[in-house]
Amino acid sequence: MVSYKRLNPEDIQFSNAVLLEEPRVLEPEQASLLPWRPPCSVTTGLLVIGCLLMLLCGGWLLGTVFWLHAPTNLQPHKPPPPAQTGVNNTAAASRHEACSLVPEAWRFDCYPERGVVVTRELCEARNCCFIPTSNSSFSVTRPSGKNGIPWCFYPPDFPSYSLVSIKDTSLGQKGTLVRKVKTYYPADILILEVEIRYETDTRLRVRITDPSNPRFEVPISVPTATKKAERPEYTVELSKEPFGLIVKRRSTGALVNTTVAPLFYADQFLQFSTSLPSQFIYGLGEHRSTFLHDVQWNTLTLWARDVPPMVWTSLHLEHFSHTDIIFLLTVYVILQPAPALTWRTVGGILDFYIFLGPDPGSVIEQYVEVIGFPSMPIYWALGYHLCRWGYNTSDNTWEVVKTMRNSGIPQDVQWNDIDYMDRFMDFTFDSTNFATLPELVKDLHAHDQRYVMILDPGISSTQPEGSYWPYDEGLKRGVFIKDAEGKTLIGKVWPGLTAYPDFSDDVTHEWWYDNLQRFHQKVPFDGLWIDMNEPSNFLDGSTNGCPSNSIENPPYTPGVLGGLLRGKTVCATAQQKQSIHYNMHSLYGLMEAKASASALKRIVAKRPFVISRSTFPSQGMYSGHWLGDNRSQWKDLYTSIAGMLTFNLLGIPLVGADICGFGGETQEELCVRWTQLGAFYPFTRNHNSIDKKPQDPTAFSPLARTAMQQALLLRYSLFPVLYTLFHHAHVHGHTVARPLMFEYPNDARTYGIDKQFLWGKSLLVTPVLEPGADYVDGYFPEGLWYDYYTGDSVRSKGEEVRCHAPLDKINLHLREGSVIPTQTPNLTLWVSSGQPLHLVSSLSDNGSATGDLFWDDGESIDTYETNQYAYIIFMVSQKTMKSQVLHNNVEASYITVESASFYGVKEKPSRVLVNSQDAQFTYRTNQVLSVAALGLNLSQNFTISWM
Repeated sequence: MVSYKRLNPEDIQFSNAVLLEEPRVLEPEQASLLPWRPPCSVTTGLLVIGCLLMLLCGGWLLGTVFWLHAPTNLQPHKPPPPAQTGVNNTAAASRHEACSLVPEAWRFDCYPERGVVVTRELCEARNCCFIPTSNSSFSVTRPSGKNGIPWCFYPPDFPSYSLVSIKDTSLGQKGTLVRKVKTYYPADILILEVEIRYETDTRLRVRITDPSNPRFEVPISVPTATKKAERPEYTVELSKEPFGLIVKRRSTGALVNTTVAPLFYADQFLQFSTSLPSQFIYGLGEHRSTFLHDVQWNTLTLWARDVPPMVWTSLHLEHFSHTDIIFLLTVYVILQPAPALTWRTVGGILDFYIFLGPDPGSVIEQYVEVIGFPSMPIYWALGYHLCRWGYNTSDNTWEVVKTMRNSGIPQDVQWNDIDYMDRFMDFTFDSTNFATLPELVKDLHAHDQRYVMILDPGISSTQPEGSYWPYDEGLKRGVFIKDAEGKTLIGKVWPGLTAYPDFSDDVTHEWWYDNLQRFHQKVPFDGLWIDMNEPSNFLDGSTNGCPSNSIENPPYTPGVLGGLLRGKTVCATAQQKQSIHYNMHSLYGLMEAKASASALKRIVAKRPFVISRSTFPSQGMYSGHWLGDNRSQWKDLYTSIAGMLTFNLLGIPLVGADICGFGGETQEELCVRWTQLGAFYPFTRNHNSIDKKPQDPTAFSPLARTAMQQALLLRYSLFPVLYTLFHHAHVHGHTVARPLMFEYPNDARTYGIDKQFLWGKSLLVTPVLEPGADYVDGYFPEGLWYDYYTGDSVRSKGEEVRCHAPLDKINLHLREGSVIPTQTPNLTLWVSSGQPLHLVSSLSDNGSATGDLFWDDGESIDTYETNQYAYIIFMVSQKTMKSQVLHNNVEASYITVESASFYGVKEKPSRVLVNSQDAQFTYRTNQVLSVAALGLNLSQNFTISWM
């Protein structure tokens, strides 16, 4: 659902509104401007979780392993020192010479404010170097997007903090930092405490705090280390003057070096910079971009914002890099070609982790262990979802469902957008146009299908007293966000004037549950779609505006769209249970998801299904995510892959884009290709906007309809694979949709690939992303690959391969050494998941392969944690497949293994034995051996051998 039509988007240019305000007098230094509230977590240290992850996977700097093994002298981690010069006649001449010797790539911006024409006088007033460049991509007025080489940058001797004392602790070290020279931002905190915790052998935590005054910390539970790592794979060096942190991997050298630029720690301006061991940077939250970030003066703002996907614009979440800085405040990330990275934020503390890996997948596992493992989805979450804004009636919605069934097209879930509501009000439905909604939901359930409805956080505040329980009861319980004066803050969204629930308050969670429970008695929904939860507002702040102070207009405002923290959201000064909104803004979607997941568990007593637009680190514990209101364009089809891969790095594997595009009119070819790609999104939903032509599969020609049907049936046949991948994500922190570089970290050609991806380690997906194509070029890393459909082999030296791709085909290849379980697909996963298994093995040259299967009832909560599951591994070697039941459960006894295919059997067998009994088989000239009519019980070990 869009709201940005109402926002008058600034076309990605930053508003001049700030410049039109009265000049702001900066307030004198005083106690912290940012009110502190006790964190809700029992964990003492909350986070701004550490960001950097430059560890190999950097920012997830995940690029990885390859650079980690490179000789350290090939990757400078610090700018070269200025050359020695003769004595100059004047200090100014000497200073100018020192400035000119700073290489362009190592110039750290001293004047980051936007909308300011940076002159020599302004720059030198900050005691910084001023050297204009001829870089055509740079504008001194700093339009949004890439900035280019800074004209105003820090000189080598710019004052910073000094480390004046250091002592050992049970977990590492603790020291005192002192700044003697104040900066150009108000309210410098001149004395700081730095604590270095050697938490595990592969995890280092660094906290820089104000020892005199508590400051806001992100209310997320993180692991509490109880003893110092015994054999850390890293060393830590501390520079005393100026203070800096140098972290080195014992085996390869420097990962982090913060001595490259001064440390800032003012009340509303915190900044540190570090060199990076590589230019391969990944992660850094939700932005429309390529998977591999550009380090050529690239700037990224992390501030939840209601806006459609646009280049250089912050979207719906606040994630940081793979060592994820979990700040909750506005964060600005600057990448520069040194390579180096700068983190800049407007409050809180500096608290970050560095994860050592050593490989990209291990980095993500270590990161997810800190922020929380994603939940195991309910089985139907992995089916095909259908939605649109503009069904207009429940009968129209129902008709689409019936047409899908009659066409034999799989569908597990039907959704409705806000048009089901009575005047767009939560917890209501239109009794005229959606009168048959309860009956529709009952019909869905009768056909083993499910229903998901949208909810926005804004609660209508203008209904007659006593007529709208959610608002009346919310006022009574005090659940709404307050303005600076303590009154209910009123904004405006779809139902008109609205109040916003404060999900940082447990009282609000209970009120939310009560509303959902009451509505569930009328419409027995199965899952929730929580939208507009940045939170979005059609106004800037509130109906009464916002106060004029340093919270609303901080000394430094990062590049948020519109130039104002309150732009299209609530006032930064708004009061919430745990802190002011200035601190809590980007946590809003996470806290709503937590409340929603908790309520659903109580209502349906099954795994909750929640999809959220706004997200934050640890979101995967409570919800999935869709990639926002995209458009029906080929470029959106392509960029969805980068978004999907990035969210898998961020610990939110249940993710996908609106198939066929949300805004604009789709075309048949685009919708076919998007459905094929979408069949491999972890979360697959077709959704489009109001007043647009229908784009469900039945709306197109028979040829297109059949192509979409085949793609979805393919997905359903692979359900056992996908379900098992989600199990590993839930238990181990693995990715589901996976970048090729994760599996091939020594192959530099995989580092930038975002037109292909893997499911787990075995299935390579190569979609068509351009119109009019009947072939696609894909990169195949070195090794043996098999066409999934035929078993034909492709032996690659690490090269691009042209694949035939007619309109009804998406290319899918199996990596050598894999065993995957599949099923005969049906119209719902409830039916499909009960079908017999077909095992597909892709043998390596030595005839080996491995695979696994996780199986449970698909919907009960915590089946792994309570041992209510089956786990089976499959191994092939020396012409024999063996299954081994490592953990058994009654659910496995309901499934049989009916057939098996082996790709890459070099010679035709003379016999095939199943549990030592002769069996019929077929052998094709492309070296595919198939055995059918097996009837093997999955819960019992078995063997299949040939000779």
